[in-house]
Amino acid sequence: MKRVFAGFIAVCAAIVLTVTLGAGPASATPPNIPSASTAASRLATLTVAAESHQSTYNRDLFPHWITISGACNTREQVLKRDGTGVTTDSSCAATSGSWYSPYDGATWSAASDVDIDHMVPLAEAWRSGAWAWTTAQRQAYANDLGGPELWAVTDNVNQAKGDQDPSTWKPSRTAFWCTYARAWIQVKWYYNLTVQSSEKSALTSMLGSC
Repeated sequence: MKRVFAGFIAVCAAIVLTVTLGAGPASATPPNIPSASTAASRLATLTVAAESHQSTYNRDLFPHWITISGACNTREQVLKRDGTGVTTDSSCAATSGSWYSPYDGATWSAASDVDIDHMVPLAEAWRSGAWAWTTAQRQAYANDLGGPELWAVTDNVNQAKGDQDPSTWKPSRTAFWCTYARAWIQVKWYYNLTVQSSEKSALTSMLGSC
């Protein structure tokens, strides 16, 4: 669980980073996505196991969104990081800007059209080992700005994804499959989560598009 504890440090470091980023560049990419070769190596080290504890999952076991800086919570920080020309009001809510969703290639001008997706969904993390974590560890995971876990994407695309892994759901933009697989693998590896056999096969196939 070493890397899970390190997640606390990653969140703190990201606080400093996001405060200085402001609106950020167009189509900003979350940090620490490994190369395809590194991702393949890390995928090979993951434990392949059946998922468990499905019936005990509760989204409230992953507290989010938490306050990151001033009035800004995690969602608002991701909107500022990943958007272009983002302006906010006194409560840190985005009042204007544009957001490009890499999953489907759509661009949105209203923050209400954008969801913050957990690359590895909370329910998927739970079934893959997070059931054994403390609430503090799950909070760090759900709000992790230091890795490629949080993405600003089209709201209905995020809702269609739900808690599915790549064996049953992939972004409609095949050009993004390489990045998606690399980010997914990084999160699973960093947090010592398991993968199912079908999930590993799908990720291996997606890496083939890199």
